[in-house]
Amino acid sequence: MEGNRNTQPDFVGLEELKQKHAKQVEMFERWASERNWMGFHDSHYDWWAFPIDKPSRLGYAYTLFKQEVGSLKRDPDFMKKYLRGVELLMLSWGWDLQAEQEIVAPDPDQKWNDWPIRLSKCAQSLELFDCPNELVSVKKYGQLLLQRGADFTFRGTDLSSHFQNNQ
Repeated sequence: MEGNRNTQPDFVGLEELKQKHAKQVEMFERWASERNWMGFHDSHYDWWAFPIDKPSRLGYAYTLFKQEVGSLKRDPDFMKKYLRGVELLMLSWGWDLQAEQEIVAPDPDQKWNDWPIRLSKCAQSLELFDCPNELVSVKKYGQLLLQRGADFTFRGTDLSSHFQNNQ
């Protein structure tokens, strides 16, 4: 951990992150309403949609530490959009976040699309933001995929450890 807050020069700041996140959730809403599941599968958004406390290939631009997470958790508008973003991502993979089960009769493109890094970041972000119910559901989906033989290797790293249990 880098400390209680992100002081790196490449950090975009909370206001920019919130704006980018809100626009992303708007796109998620549009894609879902249009049943454009490939929009989810083909786009890049994990950094700002599901921020974590570790740098990424974008450096520390969207990395959040204790102070930033606390500030965002106290923002009810952000948290509502954040959890809606998680719900829509999971829906794009044919998973009902609240029911903790697969969607019955999903659209042809509403399925797992081999993005273990995205699922891993989503789980890590939910843990960081202390969203236990949603985390349990995301982990159940990951476990289901692993049971079905999905490969959770991303750039030579096995990401399956995030989905080994529901604790």
